[in-house]
Amino acid sequence: MEPLLVIGHSGQVGSALVSILRKADHKFLAIDFPEIDLSKTESLPTILNELRPGAIINAAAYTQVDRAEEEVESCRLINGEAPGVIAGWCAKKQIPFIHYSTDYVFSGNGDKPWREDDPVSPLSAYGQSKLLGEQTVAKAGGKWLIFRTSWIYDAKGKNFLQTMLRLAKEKDEINVVADQIGAPTYATHLAAATLRALDKALRSEPFPSGIYHLCNRGETSWHGFAEAIIASAKNSGISIRVNKVNAIQTKDYPTPARRPQNSRLCTDKAMRVFATELPDWGEGLSECMTIYRKLLRNLLEEQS
Repeated sequence: MEPLLVIGHSGQVGSALVSILRKADHKFLAIDFPEIDLSKTESLPTILNELRPGAIINAAAYTQVDRAEEEVESCRLINGEAPGVIAGWCAKKQIPFIHYSTDYVFSGNGDKPWREDDPVSPLSAYGQSKLLGEQTVAKAGGKWLIFRTSWIYDAKGKNFLQTMLRLAKEKDEINVVADQIGAPTYATHLAAATLRALDKALRSEPFPSGIYHLCNRGETSWHGFAEAIIASAKNSGISIRVNKVNAIQTKDYPTPARRPQNSRLCTDKAMRVFATELPDWGEGLSECMTIYRKLLRNLLEEQS
């Protein structure tokens, strides 16, 4: 069997995928920038021909949501055009292609969890680029899975959890948006669910190509997530300064890119097709903070 290729191994989901595959002694390859540059779409088939994978998971993406409003073309190439090129290569080789998308393809209206067949209407250049990626992958055909997810975080890297922990050490109080609702999704949980779904898909006939929603169960606001992060840090004995987390509205924190206020995703389809479901978001945070504490302890030991 040819190896599974993970594109974007240095990112949150990519590194989680590599960690799980390595522990399972699964045959895999991992590649990232600059060895592969998704903005140079014409180079991708040559690179893939050299690697000769048996399946591909694309965990790479342009994720600077606000900067994307200015760097529209780079965002479009990486998130929109490249996935279609890779999917087309996979279709010709008759191998599976797995790709990640986002709740940002929706308008964010209402309060009901979005289903896979609900109308899409992205509010930002980033959301538009991810929608284009969905469209180019589907157009390529073959065996493909797209997993829309939300609010990804991990114990390392640049993400909301890391930002809140940094601010909690620097400030007496912080302001966090309370009228955007979704499910914080722990990268390790998403990676594990992806591999379970791929395994099930490979044993299915026909291959269940399509778009699926995958995120941790439950819902909260960014403010609620921030409070949970800080409470977990306090309970873990992590030294922090903040004593107040103020709830503010989206209009009080303007950003270049508009964010959807309703980021809830219905995951019933993934459960039905793949019999896989992610734990509650609170469980994800608890597991992540355990890893964070270990990383912090190791860092302190290295510095002493």
